[in-house]
Amino acid sequence: MQDIYSSKQTAVNISEKSNMIWNNANHLVGLYKPHEYGKVILPMTVIKRFHDTLLPTREKVLETYEKVKNFEVRDGFLEVASGLSFYNTSSFTFESLLSDSSHIEDNFRAYLNGFSDNVQDVLAHFEFDKEITKLANNNILFYIIQEFNKKSSYLGADSITAVDMGYIFEDLIKTFSESYNEEAGAHFTSRDIIYLMTDLLICGEKDVLLENGVVKTVYDQTMGTSQMLGCMEERLRALDADAEIRCFGQEFNPETYAIAKADMIIKGGSSDNMKFGDTLSDDKFSGYTFDYCISNPPFGIDWKREETAVKAEYKLGDKGRFGAGLPKIKDGQMLFMLNGVSKLKDTGKMAIIQNGSPLFSGATGSGESEIRRYLIENDWLDAIIQLSTDAFYNTGITTYVWIVTKNKPSHREGKVQLIDASNMYEQRRKSIGNKRNDITDACRDIIVQAYGDYQNRTYTMGNKICESKIIGNIDFGFNKITIESPLLDENGKPVMKAGKIVPDPSKRDTENVPLTEDIDVYFNREVKPFNPNAWIDRNKTTVGYEVPFTRYFYKYVSPEKSEHIAKRISGLEEGISASLERLFSEGGETKWDER
Repeated sequence: MQDIYSSKQTAVNISEKSNMIWNNANHLVGLYKPHEYGKVILPMTVIKRFHDTLLPTREKVLETYEKVKNFEVRDGFLEVASGLSFYNTSSFTFESLLSDSSHIEDNFRAYLNGFSDNVQDVLAHFEFDKEITKLANNNILFYIIQEFNKKSSYLGADSITAVDMGYIFEDLIKTFSESYNEEAGAHFTSRDIIYLMTDLLICGEKDVLLENGVVKTVYDQTMGTSQMLGCMEERLRALDADAEIRCFGQEFNPETYAIAKADMIIKGGSSDNMKFGDTLSDDKFSGYTFDYCISNPPFGIDWKREETAVKAEYKLGDKGRFGAGLPKIKDGQMLFMLNGVSKLKDTGKMAIIQNGSPLFSGATGSGESEIRRYLIENDWLDAIIQLSTDAFYNTGITTYVWIVTKNKPSHREGKVQLIDASNMYEQRRKSIGNKRNDITDACRDIIVQAYGDYQNRTYTMGNKICESKIIGNIDFGFNKITIESPLLDENGKPVMKAGKIVPDPSKRDTENVPLTEDIDVYFNREVKPFNPNAWIDRNKTTVGYEVPFTRYFYKYVSPEKSEHIAKRISGLEEGISASLERLFSEGGETKWDER
């Protein structure tokens, strides 16, 4: 196989290249609405990428095909001939297709049918066949192929690296999403955040990886166009050029799945590891475990569609992925957290994006609280890093990177590191959707250093601040106790039933007692002095966990002194009086009798 994978970006102007490709949509005006252009442009870009990458070995493939076309199994011979994990046995090229305009539709279909089965799967998920008919019936197919055949439209892997192609796909999808008024961030995560996640995953392991050589598996449960997998592979190959990296991913959107699989085919990886389907209800990697998990699952999205399958697996307990607990039906992001944990090897590590809800949502005993309890009591929650607002294309809210590891080093055991990196960003000159802030290389280095140093420490870079705190696991837990008071009769005496005092439901209260404190000591100090007749209903005590992130980084700001406020008010009053005096003074006023 050719070594066409390169982790280094070339001098290709990504925006210029993607704009050139997108401009081919000029031929679609009238036949398609602007938000539909991607139905043609995206699959044609993938097809042209395949076409151009295969050109250098095309003659050898055709020669081999003539020799083996009657063999029952011929894939291996043709892949060797192409030097890639795919091939095309058609005699057509884009150039020859254009020489016979009257048969362009039949010949183009014949060309596409010449691709190997893995490419056929990609084309099927684009559902491009019906678009070919539409284009041909309106005499546009020829012109689209002609545009993609221009010298400036060359997309071969010898000229454009996998990294560059990933950027081009991202740019095209962003343009497609904007024309559709759809959130581009639903399809991919910006590279600055991905590189932060990858660097956090391999931080502390670089020396070991360099010494022993890199042999790793990487999994993305919501892979989109597979750019997280690509960046992780890039980072690991930077440590070891001969790294053995196997990437696995699952995606529910057919178009982005097709792009992800196409990208993997071009790079020479195992495209069979790219699976189509709903991760929550149709796990394509049941029984698999991986060295690294990296993903940005959807949040704020309900899981009603997957409810039956998820609840059935929940009933399996430890034998399923969701035995720890089920979050509220309106938000399934913590289900992806559990799926990711279930996919980690005993030495595995995960970086996953979450919004603020998983830190604290859900009362004690709820699915959310039980999932937090599951992570913390197993000592798998390693760190949580708060990012800035306006860091993603499709949301401006605050987000967090959770680092989960099944094998903490000894100095990190029994503790969780919280990092407030909300100030570590540079504002973009021009926003993209909701994304106004970038995590620059310098900002990323500070955040990764804070994670690696593992200290209670504040890091500064100019006016940028990054703060790290180390918190004991037990500090996140609490006992929720139920406090009862007696129901009184008309004489003010406790009502008795079966020899027991009847509690008054209207006076029932609860208290959260830190796990670090004895319940009775807390009760005698905080409750008994104010309600001598109260007692604890021990049967209702439950354990809860939450991560009050903001509280740990709260900075008290003393209120302004009263004399300063008075002085400021006095100054404002003097300014207003002076303005009024100028307005109505002699020599420049608007006199009342002249108005």
